[in-house]
Amino acid sequence: MNRLTRSTAAALLLCLAAGCKEASPQTGAAPSEPSAAQASPAPAPQGDERLVLAFGDSLFAGYGLAPAEGYPERLEAALRGAGRPVRVHDAGVSGDTTAAGRQRLAFTLDSLPRKPDLVLLELGGNDLLRGLSPAETRANLAAMLGELQRREIPVVLFGMRAPPNLGADFVRAFDAAYPALAKEYGATLVPFFLEPVYDQPQLIQPDRVHPTAAGIDALVGHTQAVVSGALPAS
Repeated sequence: MNRLTRSTAAALLLCLAAGCKEASPQTGAAPSEPSAAQASPAPAPQGDERLVLAFGDSLFAGYGLAPAEGYPERLEAALRGAGRPVRVHDAGVSGDTTAAGRQRLAFTLDSLPRKPDLVLLELGGNDLLRGLSPAETRANLAAMLGELQRREIPVVLFGMRAPPNLGADFVRAFDAAYPALAKEYGATLVPFFLEPVYDQPQLIQPDRVHPTAAGIDALVGHTQAVVSGALPAS
């Protein structure tokens, strides 16, 4: 595939955030519902603390947000608010492709104080922006899942969805990779991480790409039960 032009890349960014749907202008955002992390009173976490590695790109790195507003931080707060003794280590790097993630995964794991009890693997969006082939994305994700399987670390795989303007064959191959890999490697699957925000422009930052703090809370609400269910019992 030829290198994407700057304008095409920008359009793809919008597609990733808005699902390539035309969004009508918003005159004002409805007040967001309080997240699980904001519920009060919250039960005190019980049992031994679990270590979760959040390994991904800018969607985990909290691009454009305050330090406490990123997905790993809000997920940790929500889980602890629900009584789960969890510490989420944020290893999101803005701009990472699956190839970059593959290169740094072992180093990241070895740098932790101990083996994590669960890894959240969220990569692939930047592969779309660079026009990388679905086969390359799939191979890199498979290598990371294989490494985690060898280390006997359970995984939640966060799926992405290709924008339709990349063509039916590309979309079919890319979108199919996540469920197929989750089945092959025994990972828990979140079919489409951005499901609650992709068509909600009021939950997207002015860059029309990254979720707002309220959008992050929506993502946490979308995935908290899945992550909690994948955690080893305390």
